[in-house]
Amino acid sequence: MSASPSPLESSARRVVVRLREAGFVAYYAGGCVRDMTLGKTPKDYDVATSATPEQVQSLFPRHVAVGAHFGVIMVLEDGHPFEVASFRADGVYIDGRRPASVRFTTAEEDAARRDFTINGMFFDPLARDGAGELIDFVGGRADLAAGVVRAIGKAEARFAEDRLRLLRAVRFGAVLGFRIEDETWTALRAAAPEIHAVSPERIREELVRIFTHPTRVAGWDLLDASGLMAEVLPELTALKGVEQPPQFHPEGDVFVHTRLVLSHLPPEPVSVALAFGTLLHDIGKPPTMRIDHADGGRIRFNGHEHVGAEMAERVMRRLRFSNDETEAVVELVRNHMVFKDVQKMRVAKVKRFLARPWMDDELLLHRADCLGSHAMLDNYDFLRAKREEFAHAPLIPEPLLTGHDFIALGWKPGPRFKEVLEAALNRQLEGGFANREEALEWAKTCEEKTA
Repeated sequence: MSASPSPLESSARRVVVRLREAGFVAYYAGGCVRDMTLGKTPKDYDVATSATPEQVQSLFPRHVAVGAHFGVIMVLEDGHPFEVASFRADGVYIDGRRPASVRFTTAEEDAARRDFTINGMFFDPLARDGAGELIDFVGGRADLAAGVVRAIGKAEARFAEDRLRLLRAVRFGAVLGFRIEDETWTALRAAAPEIHAVSPERIREELVRIFTHPTRVAGWDLLDASGLMAEVLPELTALKGVEQPPQFHPEGDVFVHTRLVLSHLPPEPVSVALAFGTLLHDIGKPPTMRIDHADGGRIRFNGHEHVGAEMAERVMRRLRFSNDETEAVVELVRNHMVFKDVQKMRVAKVKRFLARPWMDDELLLHRADCLGSHAMLDNYDFLRAKREEFAHAPLIPEPLLTGHDFIALGWKPGPRFKEVLEAALNRQLEGGFANREEALEWAKTCEEKTA
């Protein structure tokens, strides 16, 4: 469908050519065909063929048998990896993930065992003198044109075969802006409690794709309406009905607020830390909610950021996120209330605050948090201005004084030793020393005070 193939597609064509020259049928398959039909450039290309796994391996010396039992071989062409899958029909699914057996078959029968019509098409890149031809046994072209996510065949059977398809349907609906067809939607909602048959890692990957994408709010809505949110992120559905003080949160309860904050993230892909920090930033509110009758019945959530940080860590561990991603999200949740005090901080503390490793994401979360509630951005603007003011030099420069300097003055390491080093760096950050000589003179003063 492209007049001038990209280098990646050119390599994919060579895979197809080699299979065809050996006498086998070979097509592009799955998501790349969907994207090409939509006029998008695929990020990868999968190939489906009548060759058996053994025949594929013999044709491509550089390969990895990633799923030979299921007919899938990863081949390398021009340094690019391509999944080459044999046309197959699946046997009985016994674990809600993979078939107990497969048999190799025709392209038409292979299409019938795939998940959704928009993913069940093939493309022959060599047909019509290289112009290519779409091969559609399942009505995918019509559903793409209509903007519909529809299960192939019986939706209940497709979801029973692989429960991850429940989340994939939501992702395709959100990312493509498509409607999930009625029978598919009914089957999806009925099967939502069965999502626990899927490994946490696979659930995590789908959630990441949903919430880091610009259409993340549509993903939120579909997860909520389908019942999947209550199954995979019950901490979010627990936010429903948790009222907030209207003077700070005129938008409504914590669930409504969190959705609004999500909507105010940048209109482009965001990091895992920012997406999940946003989702989880207020999950500590339900267990910390109390009514302060001494203050006219005001609703309070004292310490919710610390309780939320502990809860967020459990969520991230449950979904098998990496240690780095978990640490980042926990820090975003723990620190999101610190922003209200930034204009009261001394210069040294502001610099330390801005120098923390996830500040870019924390600033974006803070901005979205404000826009999703009271809409006051004074603290955000203050920190942006400070960033510009401090941009000419490192926020945390090399210390003018180190422990060796104090040891040379006769100090012995101890609690006081650490306090004075911290005070020295704070003084340096605030411009209290013009050079190292002034810092050393100050150190001698400290020694006299403690003599």
